[in-house]
Amino acid sequence: MVVEKKDLDWSSLGFSYIKTDYRFRARWREGVWQPGELVESEVMEVHEGSPVLHYAQACFEGLKAQSSPDDKILLFRPELNCQRMAQTADRLVMPEVPEALFMQGITECIRANKAWVPPSGSGASLYVRPFLIGVGENLGLRPAPEYEFRVFVCPVGPYYKSGGLSLISLAVTDVDRAAPKGTGRFKAGANYAGGLMATQLANQLGANEALYLDAGERRYLEEAGSANIFLVMKNGKFVVPESPSILPGVTRRSVITLAEDQLGLEVQRRPVDLRNEIEDIDEFGACGTAAVISPVGKVFVDEQWHHFYGGGEAIGPTTQKLYDMLTRLQRGERDDPYGWTVEV
Repeated sequence: MVVEKKDLDWSSLGFSYIKTDYRFRARWREGVWQPGELVESEVMEVHEGSPVLHYAQACFEGLKAQSSPDDKILLFRPELNCQRMAQTADRLVMPEVPEALFMQGITECIRANKAWVPPSGSGASLYVRPFLIGVGENLGLRPAPEYEFRVFVCPVGPYYKSGGLSLISLAVTDVDRAAPKGTGRFKAGANYAGGLMATQLANQLGANEALYLDAGERRYLEEAGSANIFLVMKNGKFVVPESPSILPGVTRRSVITLAEDQLGLEVQRRPVDLRNEIEDIDEFGACGTAAVISPVGKVFVDEQWHHFYGGGEAIGPTTQKLYDMLTRLQRGERDDPYGWTVEV
């Protein structure tokens, strides 16, 4: 059955909320997940004592559905998002969302909103936001009595306003992201609330996004506010910063595989002392579900800007190749030797 697409200017979409027709919800109570269902209202009612409101007992994921040239709807490695949500839920003392329920939620929500999936070649995608929150009557600092798993979707364009594969800038501020043994490697909502000030300060410096160093010594490169980092060094090595507080990104993991298998690069996963190694960096990149792959032209640190490939005015060849390979694979425009794409 052919579904008529919504009358939208798909190529002009930004990364913002658009209400679609349906969303999915399921409740956990008394140790059991209740059957999930599709609902029309985008409004949630939660008890004023809910731990999500007072103690930030919340986690979320983000993934995209894309249209292939033969009109299939494809997800990219959704099982990794499910695994990461389970790890975050465990850290926040929340019940795990079973993989069957997780996949039911995202697939039913996408199918019910098929008219909102951007067409192939439009440059847009359907962003999928699964989240889990602690709800119900509560006052003390303890896990919630009930939980709600919910999924909504909306069509989006590029995360950064410049759009497509274009250069961005990052800035190191005086705000830390996560303690070494804190919640940095988990996709907890509170992590992002804590980063709002860093993003604001970075914007005031003229940067698109904040760039974080480790909180212990403020030396080692961690990640950007909404993306992981990868580097191409002047000696040709492909370096991915390692730290116990870096979020294990799905895109990051995929980029590493492509760099090793498809480009034949030597990949190093290690701590990166930004100040001591910044002059050795040729290409600086950010990667994530929302950002996809974004070349970083310059970074502000220690009161000065440092520029990368082409004086910060050009996109490096490795970054370009990785972007082309990844996006074509996600959109079903090339063979998928890894089995990463899943048809809805």
